[in-house]
Amino acid sequence: MYKFTASVFINRPPQEVFDFITDPANTAKYQSSTESAEWVTEGPPGVGSIFKTKVKFLGRMIEANVQVIGWDPARMYAAKTISGPIPFESTTRLEPQGEGTLVTDTIQAELGGFFKLAEGMVGKQLEKTVETDHSALKLILEAGQMES
Repeated sequence: MYKFTASVFINRPPQEVFDFITDPANTAKYQSSTESAEWVTEGPPGVGSIFKTKVKFLGRMIEANVQVIGWDPARMYAAKTISGPIPFESTTRLEPQGEGTLVTDTIQAELGGFFKLAEGMVGKQLEKTVETDHSALKLILEAGQMES
């Protein structure tokens, strides 16, 4: 199991950040490896909702279904894979700081098969990807480019 935490401060209110990051339609806008993501389940999103995602990681196209396991608007969002080659779980915590939000992601992944051979390298690449994604998220939200 590979686990790490990464944080970024975004000068936007927690509810705006939460609304943006919990909409799969926005994922490809700030996550460099995401090709597409969309809700599979109908109705308002929350615990139990499922979305399908396609990501390119280390030259491989990976498809996965991801289920929401934590949903506390403006405070916390958590999800885990329910299908796909890399079991992972992520928790995003949002803490108000002044007029902005400290976003902290904790990610753990079970790197098996092809990825297990170079777990340290793969883990570091995951961390680098999250840092890049955080920078993109910050730029988008602080520029007010949140429309879908």
